Amino acid sequence: MLRDLPMAEPLILAIDLGTSGPKVALVTATGTVLGGETAPTTLHLSEGGGAEQDPAQWWSAIVEATQRLHARGLADPGRVVAVGVTSQWAGTVPVDAEGQAVGRAIIWMDSRGARYIDELVGGLVKLEGYAAHKLWTWIRRTGGAPSLVGKEPLSHILFLRHERPEQYEAAAKLLEPKDYLVSRLTGRAIATYDSIALHWVTDNRDIDRVDYDPALLKLAGLTRDKLPSLCGATDVVGPLLPKVARALGLPPEAVVVGGTPDVQSAAVGSGAVADGQAHVYLGTSSWLSCHVPFKKTDLRNNMASLPSALPGRYFVANEQETAGACLSWLRDNLVHADDALQTPDAPDDFFARLDRAASSSQPGAGGVMFTPWLYGERCPIADHTVRASFLNLSLTSTRADMLRAVLEGVALNSRWLLGAVERFVGHRLDPIRVIGGGARSALWCQIYADVLDRRIEQVEDPLQCNARGAALIASLGLGLIDAESIPKHVGVAARFSPRAEHRHVYDRHFDEFRVVYRRTRAIYARMHRDAEQRRSP
Repeated sequence: MLRDLPMAEPLILAIDLGTSGPKVALVTATGTVLGGETAPTTLHLSEGGGAEQDPAQWWSAIVEATQRLHARGLADPGRVVAVGVTSQWAGTVPVDAEGQAVGRAIIWMDSRGARYIDELVGGLVKLEGYAAHKLWTWIRRTGGAPSLVGKEPLSHILFLRHERPEQYEAAAKLLEPKDYLVSRLTGRAIATYDSIALHWVTDNRDIDRVDYDPALLKLAGLTRDKLPSLCGATDVVGPLLPKVARALGLPPEAVVVGGTPDVQSAAVGSGAVADGQAHVYLGTSSWLSCHVPFKKTDLRNNMASLPSALPGRYFVANEQETAGACLSWLRDNLVHADDALQTPDAPDDFFARLDRAASSSQPGAGGVMFTPWLYGERCPIADHTVRASFLNLSLTSTRADMLRAVLEGVALNSRWLLGAVERFVGHRLDPIRVIGGGARSALWCQIYADVLDRRIEQVEDPLQCNARGAALIASLGLGLIDAESIPKHVGVAARFSPRAEHRHVYDRHFDEFRVVYRRTRAIYARMHRDAEQRRSP
């Protein structure tokens, strides 16, 4: 049956491309998610830090999910006035002149270009690994600098140019994943001021006049012709291509807005859009961010304020590599097929099952600690060789202890990041909203409150925050809402307060957590180097 909606209420089709696959949702102009569908995509990992996905599979999964969404009869697709797109950030899709991918997408987890970044940013007088004069130019104009970890588009492009020259030469444009989807929808190769930021080639000093900078392009060794044109996240790019409108079952007059990467759409979808209002995202990866009214850089913690999806605004850009991915790894590798946690389709009650399984372990996880660096780390430390571990296991350790230790380990890493973010913005962040799939775990929300010593607000329907944000950004672009009204449209499902009786346990764990990194990072670096040498022909 069709939902009983006001006849005049327009709808947005929101596309949220995550690492595990796209979510497609029908959302009202004010951010109410009527329903969504997902479809899985494959992640191709390879030795040496490779992480790729097939853009054609992205697109077929989006079409499949959209068709299933319409089949549910949630609302008349004829009411869709716009498509809002958000996606994983910091990836590279090489496309030909017709917009077709000429190779797999290199995604945000891929670090194979790190060696070329070292060559690009180096010089005689170094500061934090960068030639001083290059670093000054990047920071002054962009707000940041290419990460030495090598998990950004500039690194991907250098990797293609050096190791896959045939793909590089065949590429008419090199697009972010979000911008690839906009290109498939409209036929236009265009990036937004926020999506292009991690290429480090735009002058962001005047937030209202962001553009490519010739000096930065030269410094990065990139040519302007392989990069897309620019627009704002709320700008209308154009109408749907006729064949796309038919495939997605949408009105041909529906338009596509510029859209935004997942970090920025989550910030909007969380409802915490005022300057200094914080949220933490718990998905495959994690971040702790807020909007700010200034441009600033913290090179030591790999963090900077970059253009937001909201016109005329900056946000604090940072990322922890693996959060929910730690749970997926645990489920897929350490849980038996007949286990209560193991389910083939990751049903809605997975986190309820997780909470029950881990609940018998007390705060501190029986002394067990987990470091969540399964694929290296970006923030608050940039280190692509560090890896995860369980520490202090004994014959008395239980499965519940290990499960809880994973939840606590991700939260401890967020506490480390929280200190850096609060120094960056200059004030205490409290309360903090929590969004993403992991926010469905009441136990994890309480652990975050206890570990961070901050009030935690669990946003309603946290799994759909990115889709909600993408839709709200589209509504802003069409003038259907204004930014100031967003908070009243995003509800809070539950609130969690820190428990004073557990503060001492988590303070001790946090101190030891940082010691573990300092004492083991050299070991991981050596083991990584040895493994690379064994793989070399």
